[in-house]
Amino acid sequence: MDAESFFEEMPFADLLGIELTEIADGHAEGRLAMREELSWHSERVLAHGGVTYTLADTVGGAALVSLVDRPVPTVDMRMDYLEAGTGDLTAEADVVREGGDVGVVDVDVYADEGDAHLASGRGVYKTGESE
Repeated sequence: MDAESFFEEMPFADLLGIELTEIADGHAEGRLAMREELSWHSERVLAHGGVTYTLADTVGGAALVSLVDRPVPTVDMRMDYLEAGTGDLTAEADVVREGGDVGVVDVDVYADEGDAHLASGRGVYKTGESE
């Protein structure tokens, strides 16, 4: 499976404008160009929490796909929001555990401008074959 092609063809990630910039060896990075439609605030462009979450979830899944070479549905994702995103966002993910049934990935989301740490997450993804 070509991980980059798989994620480039994901309709929801495409709708948000998520771009994966690196996928290899249990590590992935991605970015999202912030725009007014993705904001939770009517007067300032501030990333909605769901946008931050989706970026983290997508990049986290990509990190694990780089190792298991198949789609990995999300089982659980825990996010700690540290600051509101006010510009383009980037995410970095690293696999913590590649298990037979589930994998665990840590993800951090940053603002492109000023490198503010916006959120930290831990995702659990199904790595085993579906029955």
